Amino acid sequence: MFAPDRFIAECRETGGASGPSGVLEVVSSAVAAPTEILHALGEPRRAGVNVLYRSPELTIFNLIWGPRMCQLPHDHRMWAVIGIYTGREDNIFWRRPASDPAGRIEAAGAKALYEREAVPLGRDIIHSVINPIGRLTGAIHVYGGDFFAATHSQWDPERLLEEPYDVKRLLALFEESNRLHASA
Repeated sequence: MFAPDRFIAECRETGGASGPSGVLEVVSSAVAAPTEILHALGEPRRAGVNVLYRSPELTIFNLIWGPRMCQLPHDHRMWAVIGIYTGREDNIFWRRPASDPAGRIEAAGAKALYEREAVPLGRDIIHSVINPIGRLTGAIHVYGGDFFAATHSQWDPERLLEEPYDVKRLLALFEESNRLHASA
């Protein structure tokens, strides 16, 4: 049975001992039984960033993507592990080409994540996220540090130029998704 307190303790223990590889095992094991997560955390009802745990060493979210929601390219500047327990999350990975004097990023790859899948992201990864389906997607995100205290970047969607990460803009994106979902 998925127990949030036990899950957090296991992530703290393995994150401190072996970093993302240990946390990947914990998250993979949890999302392998999605009905247990749904039972413990509840069926997703609205898009949002629900903080389960936050410390200088680790941040854990129950992140709910709204239907067809799209997040800007961004970085974390810390390792992360993402596990999907319901729905789907598409990631586009970006890189900084040395040949662009303006500093724009360019697409470098993509990965679709399905229910019961978990992946690690390195500390230097730049990615954008899309929920391509018409329902909520639930994901467990574990970060190797204090996500809110760290300096991050995001990239303007039109010009793909780097700018400071704006947490308020991120949270507004979730609220906009909720408004759109409520009126549908």
